[in-house]
Amino acid sequence: MEDQEIIIQGITLAGKPFRPSDWVDRMCSTYASFGVDKKLRYSPYLKPKLVNNVRSLSVDMKLKQVNPEGFEQLIQFAKENQLSIINPAGEAVTIES
Repeated sequence: MEDQEIIIQGITLAGKPFRPSDWVDRMCSTYASFGVDKKLRYSPYLKPKLVNNVRSLSVDMKLKQVNPEGFEQLIQFAKENQLSIINPAGEAVTIES
């Protein structure tokens, strides 16, 4: 069974905190939209998450079907910045491009 969620951790593969520290908020804002009430609403596919005291980004795997280009951009961002990608059980995940 394929994981329904992956988590991009704000820590590099070398164990260093990723900077800028607000990167999760920036990513969530990139995929957000304004509702009819004119308030910014995060995408249902991306959520900030704290994992082992590390700011992380939870990515619903449905995003891969709904917005394949956006999903690929997130994965490339994680790879380029050498960020850890894990499943909810904390196991490393490899995402094929």
